[in-house]
Amino acid sequence: MTDRQRRTKILATLGPATDPPGVLEDLFRAGVNVVRLNFSHGDPSGQAKRAAAVRLAAQRVGAEVGILADLPGPKIRIERFAEDKVMLKAGDRFDLVASADAPLGDTTQVGVSYLGLPNDVVPGDVLLLDDGLMQLRVERVEGERIVNTVMNDGALSNRKGLNKQGGGLSLGALTERDKELIAIVAQIGVDFIAVSFCRNAQDMHDARRIALEHGCDAALVSKIERTEAIENLAEIIDASDVVMVARGDLGVEIGDAELPGLQKKIIRESLARNRVVITATQMLQSMVDSPIPTRAEVLDVANAVIDGTDAVMLSAETAAGSYPVRAVEAMARICLGAEKQFEMDTDFEKAPRNLERADQAIAMATMFLSEHIGVRAIVAMTESGGTARYLSRFRSSAPIYAFSRHDGARRKMAMMRDVFSIAFDSRGLAPREAARDSMQVLRDRGLLVEGDRVIFTSGDHMERHGATNTMRLLQIGSDGKPEGLGEL
Repeated sequence: MTDRQRRTKILATLGPATDPPGVLEDLFRAGVNVVRLNFSHGDPSGQAKRAAAVRLAAQRVGAEVGILADLPGPKIRIERFAEDKVMLKAGDRFDLVASADAPLGDTTQVGVSYLGLPNDVVPGDVLLLDDGLMQLRVERVEGERIVNTVMNDGALSNRKGLNKQGGGLSLGALTERDKELIAIVAQIGVDFIAVSFCRNAQDMHDARRIALEHGCDAALVSKIERTEAIENLAEIIDASDVVMVARGDLGVEIGDAELPGLQKKIIRESLARNRVVITATQMLQSMVDSPIPTRAEVLDVANAVIDGTDAVMLSAETAAGSYPVRAVEAMARICLGAEKQFEMDTDFEKAPRNLERADQAIAMATMFLSEHIGVRAIVAMTESGGTARYLSRFRSSAPIYAFSRHDGARRKMAMMRDVFSIAFDSRGLAPREAARDSMQVLRDRGLLVEGDRVIFTSGDHMERHGATNTMRLLQIGSDGKPEGLGEL
């Protein structure tokens, strides 16, 4: 691997700052692997245009770039004020009105979007507005009106978010609007769908069923941002393809003090259960307005990388910031620096036993061999990307080059740490021929030279999903051919 190959992947949220001509190409050259379309903002037709622009820009740059559609979910918000903004004082009464015809807000009351909120709160509960900047203590419930006491001075403006400290809201993850949007993103052809505010495995199963009904096989991302999700973490991870540590709302519900430990737990559990994991929210927040990150932000990103996250995500930094390309460049530098400090610590004694799938067993054996004899690269022939995912769950010093003929599979692999996907059509080739030709591709790119040892994985039947059942240890000979295969 060259020194410039970054293992950790970067997601960038698209928005007004990325719409000008040429910005997408610059983002991809700077290192973006997956883009995020946030369907909480803008209209679907605008996001569809951005998706089409991504495909064209990626083609021009020659990059494999995935597209993630982020569903809004049941985000609870207060409604609007008559004068757009009010100043509240600690000790004052301030009511939330859960009514479809609630009046415009003032310093005494405001409407709330979730009409079932009065059923989910009791006296003594603390409601957090605007990411916790404004706090209300519930005093009593009077029908559709929740009577609160303001706990701190501050400003409150239109449509700010609302959370209940400690969780406990009964809203499901998929709203009717989310279900409509799944049909839309299926037509757009996204590679990932993120389910916001999921509570349990059933939320993920429901989203997958709806997506499949619309002919969409996008990978599903569970956003861990509710207290209930932490309580059901294992089952949610198992029901997901990708897990996102969504630190914004999660931090509001559980409190900032608990967030660092939970981030590490979610990353650890996701890797142990063979899932891809993203760390997100305010990673380089100061770069919305500043051309350089703070030292605290650098450490935050680096710690996530050292913990083993597959990907790190930029939100407002690229969507609405003044320096979207610089933010990506900074993220890439930090990831590279942190990866130098990353220590391989795969404990094969704790690895899963009694594996039921041959491709999982081959992946474990490959990484064991890689770490004990040392190889320059791991080459995987894969149809769906499953073999590459299993390989990447065991952290290795060797990069994983995943060869696939499927565009969608390669774009999904853009989220996997340590994995570099390469377009390659193995149809009609015997495994030995595929090994020879794939090694030639890597030699042509300067990634392999004479004497390098490589582990090659494939299936006896090259075009079948989940058919990987063979591992070969090869070495590049003086004639450039892989030795150990006989005459090719």
